[in-house]
Amino acid sequence: MLVMKFGGTSVGAVEQIHSAAKIVESARNSRPIVILSAMAGVTDALLNAGEAAVQGRTRDRDDKLWEIRSKHDRAINDLFKERRVAAEVQEVLRPIWEEMQKVFTGVSLLREMSTRSRDLIGSFGERLIVPIFARYLKTVGVEAEAVDARDLIITSDDADFMLVDFDETRKRCTRLQKMSKAGTVPVVTGFICSTPDGVTMTLGRGSSDYSATIIGSSVKAVEIQIWTDVDGVMTADPRIVPSARVLERVSYREAAEMSYFGAKVLHPKTIIPAVDENIPIRIKNTFNPGFPGTLISSDTPVHQYSVKTVTSITGLTLVSVEGRGMIGVPGVAGRVFTTTADGRVSVLMFSQGSSEQHISLVVGRQDGEPAVKALRREFQHEIEKRRVDRVSSVPEVAIIALVGEGMKGVPGVAARAFNVLGESGVNIMMIAQGSSELNLSFVVKQKDAPRAVQLLHDAFELGRA
Repeated sequence: MLVMKFGGTSVGAVEQIHSAAKIVESARNSRPIVILSAMAGVTDALLNAGEAAVQGRTRDRDDKLWEIRSKHDRAINDLFKERRVAAEVQEVLRPIWEEMQKVFTGVSLLREMSTRSRDLIGSFGERLIVPIFARYLKTVGVEAEAVDARDLIITSDDADFMLVDFDETRKRCTRLQKMSKAGTVPVVTGFICSTPDGVTMTLGRGSSDYSATIIGSSVKAVEIQIWTDVDGVMTADPRIVPSARVLERVSYREAAEMSYFGAKVLHPKTIIPAVDENIPIRIKNTFNPGFPGTLISSDTPVHQYSVKTVTSITGLTLVSVEGRGMIGVPGVAGRVFTTTADGRVSVLMFSQGSSEQHISLVVGRQDGEPAVKALRREFQHEIEKRRVDRVSSVPEVAIIALVGEGMKGVPGVAARAFNVLGESGVNIMMIAQGSSELNLSFVVKQKDAPRAVQLLHDAFELGRA
């Protein structure tokens, strides 16, 4: 079996739906299972309508809902020229529209949108497109059936740390295997799941890829294909580096590091189910289906300079805790992490000097000020006693990361990187490298980030195949 996931831009309009259906039709002998995201922009529009409902902006809410309804109605009318078929599809969607109206009315009355309400609102985009796409596949000669992932992917009801119940999910996914064996293509809603009690949940924004790997691992697919609007994983962001090229192969670990440090690959969480079953993942372009894309698997060729990609994350803040009185005092780093965790501040990068006088961490722009305030409260006693000199922050910084399996044990990678940046006047504010040596990360001023990425891409000759 082959799992094929299509993103929002791949089903964003009638022309794209045509293309996606042709791709599925061409793979019918591989017994495909299709996973769909909502049409491009629909999930954002739903959540915006929810916010408008909370704030009592009824007209804005209704305008957004009308836009969503019109988008799907236009797709149905353009896809199904036979009025009878179009009417049948509309009838299938009617209960979903009615449920939407009730949910948004409830949010407007309560002026409150809980996590559960938000997840339910977010689920409608996938639930609307899947019946349309499944019915359209039938018009091109592919027997297909819409499947609600809430009947397949079961998770905990713990909002702080959602866990997928893989044992139960595997049992439920046998339904997909039976459908596929019988010659029917299952078309499954991405992004959404449910608790054992049937409460609608989501796996997180942009997590239809995760749905694909969960289902792919559950049915032991031969390959999981992620169809999107790019040709594959690239050596750098092509908007920054015009000479960036598509990589033919990357390892699971490289893909996880690349995505963590800003590359538009799969989220690290997404890769885990595929790794567990050693199922290759291929990134493909719906608008260029003949291109082979990028294969993500357990092994990968090594680039001549060991580095495969240069990635960057911008819009960050560097937070520092400094003090001579911290030397040799146990638990300081633990208190820093406990404080940020209690404040729900995600730490993207961490560094501590061997002298123990300085601890630095990088957080999102929105978390910078709250993190500083929380740390000052935590270390108030030490600040008064002059054991901690200051807790400060530097806004508008960026993380640059060099990623590649071949970096391990290869001398000179850091030297080459720092020399080229130093010669060009790019100041490095913080450095971190894990013991795996899979990536080398450092912090620069945000204004220097594009130039740093371009310089490093050139220095390691990543534009050369």
